[in-house]
Amino acid sequence: MTWATGWNGARMAVAAAIAAAVIAQFVSSLEGARAAGRDVPTVVANFFSFFTILSNVSAVVVLAIAGVRFFARRRRLDPDPAPLATGLAWVSTYMVVTGVVYNLLLRDLPLQPETVGWSNEILHVWGPLFLLFDLLLGSCRRRLPWTAALGAAIFPLAWIAYTLVRAPLVTNPTTGEPFWYPYPFLNPANGGWGSVVVYIVVIAAVIVGVAFGAVAIGRARGIRSV
Repeated sequence: MTWATGWNGARMAVAAAIAAAVIAQFVSSLEGARAAGRDVPTVVANFFSFFTILSNVSAVVVLAIAGVRFFARRRRLDPDPAPLATGLAWVSTYMVVTGVVYNLLLRDLPLQPETVGWSNEILHVWGPLFLLFDLLLGSCRRRLPWTAALGAAIFPLAWIAYTLVRAPLVTNPTTGEPFWYPYPFLNPANGGWGSVVVYIVVIAAVIVGVAFGAVAIGRARGIRSV
């Protein structure tokens, strides 16, 4: 009980830290756009088109719900309801993939002037690490069916489709180029469409693989099956 209480308190604290990091980066991006005379609505839309931001916002919501539910139910140790357990498995998957992709593919890219250093580290390193530890140590874990792992691919695939359709229709507010891709590996100008397809397939496979790992951990640690 003491461990569960402390861990759910940590969930709420990390949710607050991630929320603060997202807000700080959003404010900085907005101020930078205004100072440089960029198109603010486009900058705002672009900000919320990053997989990193969407994953972190989702993590804030799910962690906060898990923590509040635990304390609202007087610290009972019954298993998470299926929707919450699924949400935890999925956001853990997205955050772990965010951390891996950033640190393997994007870590050495120069940061934009508007990038908030501490926020960047929370969103790409410490937040993903906490979600990984939450899989291993979080309380009230419910066992999920294996199909939940396949469901984790729906959001990333929808995001990729949205990105590839939207990107050629948006003028880059910083460079003036007639396209805007949130990540260079999705831009066909960097190696052609063959390279983009390879990255999509690899990332999709990694997401599904991590999701199966998340479900497997949950099934091993879970209180009971759904």
